[in-house]
Amino acid sequence: MSDLSVRFLRSELGLIARRRRNQAGLAALAAVPIIVAVAMRLAAPSSSSPSGGPDFFSQITGNGFFVALAGLGVELTLFLPIAIAMLAGDAVAGEAQQGTLRYLLTVPVGRIRLLAVKYAGILFGAFLAPLVVAASGLISGLILFGGGAITTLSGSQIGFGSGLLRLLAICLYLGACLAALGAVGLFVSTLTEQPLGATVALAMLTVASFVLGQIPQLDWLHPYLLTQHWRDFGELLRDPVSLDGLGPGLLTAGAYIVIFLPAAWARFAGRDVTS
Repeated sequence: MSDLSVRFLRSELGLIARRRRNQAGLAALAAVPIIVAVAMRLAAPSSSSPSGGPDFFSQITGNGFFVALAGLGVELTLFLPIAIAMLAGDAVAGEAQQGTLRYLLTVPVGRIRLLAVKYAGILFGAFLAPLVVAASGLISGLILFGGGAITTLSGSQIGFGSGLLRLLAICLYLGACLAALGAVGLFVSTLTEQPLGATVALAMLTVASFVLGQIPQLDWLHPYLLTQHWRDFGELLRDPVSLDGLGPGLLTAGAYIVIFLPAAWARFAGRDVTS
């Protein structure tokens, strides 16, 4: 990677980190698991024990570790996709709206390098967002409910340290899923000069994917839906871990990335940039 690319990437990541709306978005993501933990603390006696079922909420009062998992489950269908939609929708369309896109291309940056750096920024957000949710849930859960050995979905128990490694793996899996959403968002961002429009379109696409995945009559379509395998992260909580259960989700994410990143380049490469 050239010095220009490194400086451009560093500048892009710094810009993403300094934007107030991104900071507010991360704060909102972090707040949800805290609200879940406080609500469970107020609603249930401290002596309650986990039910032993696969429902993460039912196990929170027995082990604060599950606040992180419950938080990820709650935010996966709306808040996390919206966060990535905002980041991806702003990638190219935001520069065009502000009138800086044409300037960037005359630095010279080059269109391929510009898209690569923009997608790197989206990847940064895609992997950071689940980590923020998990860290917030874990800290608030341990403070309010304590920790200890973790009961897996298979019924066996693993040590807390092993549970932390699995939580990290879950965040990486969800990061890969959100990275695929970000690739679609980057493509959508090249179609318009209105970042809000790109954000709304991507958010609606995500909601539609979840809705279509709940319709049994469309089972032929389910394997191709972007969000179909997002909830498969629970496979990482089995003993032993079911790697076969993670394969479809990773393959789907990879397929969307392979399709939509070249599509974004094809659209942007032939685009007449006037702003």
